[in-house]
Amino acid sequence: MILYLAPLQGFTDRVFRNSFSQFFKGFDLAIAPFISALHGGRYKAKEIRDVLPEHNRLLPVIPQIMGNNPQDFLAVVDALDDLGYTTVNWNLGCPYKMVAKKMKGSGLLCYPDVVDAFLDHVMPVMKTGLSIKMRLGRYDKKEIFDLMPVLNRYPLDEITIHPRTGIQMYDGHPDLDAFTEAFALCKHPVVYNGDIKCLSDYQRLSEKMPYVERWMIGRGVLSDPFLPMVIKNGSDTVDDKLGLILSYHHAYFSERLATLSGPVHVMDRMKSFWSYLAPSLDRGDELFKRIKKIRDPHIYIENLDDFFQEGTQWIGPIVNS
Repeated sequence: MILYLAPLQGFTDRVFRNSFSQFFKGFDLAIAPFISALHGGRYKAKEIRDVLPEHNRLLPVIPQIMGNNPQDFLAVVDALDDLGYTTVNWNLGCPYKMVAKKMKGSGLLCYPDVVDAFLDHVMPVMKTGLSIKMRLGRYDKKEIFDLMPVLNRYPLDEITIHPRTGIQMYDGHPDLDAFTEAFALCKHPVVYNGDIKCLSDYQRLSEKMPYVERWMIGRGVLSDPFLPMVIKNGSDTVDDKLGLILSYHHAYFSERLATLSGPVHVMDRMKSFWSYLAPSLDRGDELFKRIKKIRDPHIYIENLDDFFQEGTQWIGPIVNS
């Protein structure tokens, strides 16, 4: 079994990956949030900095690229090859409308001819391997079955499938029957991604789909950092969870202070951090109410210290599978 950390834009950057990996185990590798392939072969320096090898020594990383222009895409591939990366991932899964309407992310899934032309252009000249992260389709799960023969013609490293459509976003339930059918048609190794929030979720899915050996976890780990380790061990035997959570927070917060400019940006990230993690603490709703209007990191730490001195405990996320 291989466990992947999913690419969650705005969450699982190098600060998260490094802070997490200091205190929690279980992930074998991470797909980084996407680097945009911009017109004219340009890309944002800050997105490349996120995957610099010197910033990613604790957890192996595969960079992800978002784009639909072959030449622009290849420019980013060349930059990543120069950094020593041997494979990259192409984002065909982003469900957000503002991305999809530009025929990027999941917006490409209903155009198999465009995907074919793109791969036909880039694959013969790529200096790295290529994997793909995708959904069942943009509008309809049938789209993956039109696309799969195209993907099977190229020497891809693997394909990650989130069994929802793009327009579903994260609503409804993953379509496991459609995933199973796509898995059977795919000639490449397949990674399952979607709604693994607790050990019982993983056990239920792996029992239903024993042929899957590669699994990706995203939002579940934001709410429960112990989840990958618990899945790998098959049981929850972690001691002093609250102490680990505090150490993890302090490392994460320190890095945000060091890498972000201005208290507003820092506090925005910390509020996102606790929006997932606070519900897993006793009285966590009270903590989140205290900090969600705070704009000063010093006041934030004072409030956080007061909350933990008053007493709380790790109760874990409430999961409705």
